[in-house]
Amino acid sequence: MSIVGIEAMNVFAGTACLDVKKLARHRNLDTARFENLLMKEKTVALPYEDPITFGVNAAKPIVDALSPAEKERIEMVVACTESAFDFGKSMSTYFHDLLGLNRNCRLFELKNACYSGTAGMQTAVNFILSRTSPGAKALVIASDVSRFMVEKGGSALSEDWSFAEPSGGSGAVAMLVSDRPYVFQLDVGANGYYGYEVCDTCRPTVGGDAGDSDLSLLSYLDCCENAFREYQKRVEGVDYRTTFDYLVFHTPFGGMVKGAHRNVMRKIARAKPQEIEEDFEKRVMPGMMYCLRVANIMGATTALSIAGTIDNGDFSSPRRLGCFSYGSGCCSEFFSGVVKKEGQERLQSLRIGEMLDKRYELSMEEYDELLAGNKAVQFGTRNVSLDWNIIPESRKVLGKEILFLREIKEFHREYEWVS
Repeated sequence: MSIVGIEAMNVFAGTACLDVKKLARHRNLDTARFENLLMKEKTVALPYEDPITFGVNAAKPIVDALSPAEKERIEMVVACTESAFDFGKSMSTYFHDLLGLNRNCRLFELKNACYSGTAGMQTAVNFILSRTSPGAKALVIASDVSRFMVEKGGSALSEDWSFAEPSGGSGAVAMLVSDRPYVFQLDVGANGYYGYEVCDTCRPTVGGDAGDSDLSLLSYLDCCENAFREYQKRVEGVDYRTTFDYLVFHTPFGGMVKGAHRNVMRKIARAKPQEIEEDFEKRVMPGMMYCLRVANIMGATTALSIAGTIDNGDFSSPRRLGCFSYGSGCCSEFFSGVVKKEGQERLQSLRIGEMLDKRYELSMEEYDELLAGNKAVQFGTRNVSLDWNIIPESRKVLGKEILFLREIKEFHREYEWVS
């Protein structure tokens, strides 16, 4: 049997956050409806944080824990993002350089909205399974940033799109994929894919997001159901209620996940309302613990939900995770794997929850000032020096060395480690 999966993983969710209920009141949103969306906090990217700083800060503890010989076996670095700042140069080259990896390495970038992290992981999985380089490892870094500047106007944009601001987060998840899946062993061949063209959300201009929130919800529900049905065709004897100890979902916001879970439980499991509610709390909520505090980090969110499940679930004995990944546009996949106690212990040693607790909470005044300055580091910026005196408290809150963006010089980004 082929063995492959995640050898190590880590989450980095920035240095600053915002209470989204305070944001909802500040923006005069319908707070009664807001409660049903199941959102708590969002990570806010500061001007001197970008997809590179998030990704490297997530990956560094993983790479530093490797022996020199193990580090040399990283032969692929995949950047998974919809927040890239160059049409040609891959962000993976920055990851590779800043992490000090060897040059016998494939470096490339994947873009597929929120599905990109799963696409990168599955690409790495198949590289390992091919055994074209036995013992090799692949580093997959899903990293995305929301600098909220929504495109205005047009009949396709509904009023409810204002809820994109509270749900738009920033952060990264790094995954080391190998034939030593200490953290998460994939079920090889147990995959259901489902995709088609739909313009539910998109990024049509520099720094701008647009979309139709109702269409996005319907596409997500459709893909969740049908990706699982495709999975059923490949895996004999699968039962949605009993095969999986935990369920992992791409989480744009908690309310969408709850609706998708309810839809599948009704249609496929034929479950009653009370059973659905209890099942949601038991099998789904552990994976949403971090997502509700970071918000949607696009390509990294499914992996963030996997990390939340592993950190917060019961793994006193091996448990199987059923995972649903969705990316607007669209492509989706349902896959599965097994987590053991060792995997939980390895992930918990990185204290992800503690790092979330340490983030600096922005006031609404500080947040609005940050929004006004977001164009300083937008796509195509040629030359700029970043002011680290903006929210200076953030540089010390995590109590460890952090990578920040120092300047952009002739389009090239230059970074610095800060203790």
